[in-house]
Amino acid sequence: MKGDLHCHTKLSDGSVGLEELVMLAAKRGVDVISIMDIDSLAGTVRGKMIGKKMGVEVVPGVDLSATDPETGKEIHILCYQPDFPDRLEGLCHENQTARKSAGQRMMFKTVAKFGLPSDFIAKRSNGSANLFPSHIMHALMDAGHTDRIYGELYGELFGEGSPSSILTKAVFKAPEDVIGAIHDAGGLAIYANPAVNDSFETLERLLPMLDGIEVEHPSCSETDKARLLKIAKENKLLVTGGTDFRGMYNVQPIQIGDCSPTDKQLDEFLNYKARKKRQQKRAENKAAALLTTAN
Repeated sequence: MKGDLHCHTKLSDGSVGLEELVMLAAKRGVDVISIMDIDSLAGTVRGKMIGKKMGVEVVPGVDLSATDPETGKEIHILCYQPDFPDRLEGLCHENQTARKSAGQRMMFKTVAKFGLPSDFIAKRSNGSANLFPSHIMHALMDAGHTDRIYGELYGELFGEGSPSSILTKAVFKAPEDVIGAIHDAGGLAIYANPAVNDSFETLERLLPMLDGIEVEHPSCSETDKARLLKIAKENKLLVTGGTDFRGMYNVQPIQIGDCSPTDKQLDEFLNYKARKKRQQKRAENKAAALLTTAN
């Protein structure tokens, strides 16, 4: 079985639509995918419907933004299989509002720096709830200022410590609050790609609250994978993985399914909630039997 549990669409910072994404997965023989749009559940229901038509299991989920107050780093918690997704709508709206404000500031800085009309920049984010750096770079490509999304100009505009930076960071809720919201919605909380911004310190702090860790990811070196697998095993956490697919906005050339959990990891992930419910039911039955005996 092949799975890719981390894919983005035009609804956030990807370049392909829902139907295109599922079609690409089907053509590549990927059995299971999860659409992880950032702070957006908009594609969940339609994604599952499209998946059924194309023979691809689409696991509902959302990529939720958080800010670690201790390090100041933006991190992401992946929510899978929420029983009550409506309970996450408020958090998604709050995150989108914060990101929209940051995106507008970056757009105005781009307008001032390159003399482009704001509508020309905003148009590249059509279909998305927000304007991401990749959309700004797309506009700069179309205007002839660069020939790639992630190159020297990207580093100048969005690199940490760059004197020419236009980067504006949004501030989100603490990861503990985000994980709490996920569990309140009946979802699984998976820590996303800790190697991307070296957020292992945050990961260690959150371990008691998490259901799993994303290990298979393009940013993850073999050393990082070994470290994360060890942490997951010691803490009895699920291991997931995916390409973080964004189409033309990928950081590097990659196709859906190139980063997949093993068959065992995928099976454990897909059956985790059902197994937990069975364990809870047995525990409740045992407690009831003991109470009956005592009486």
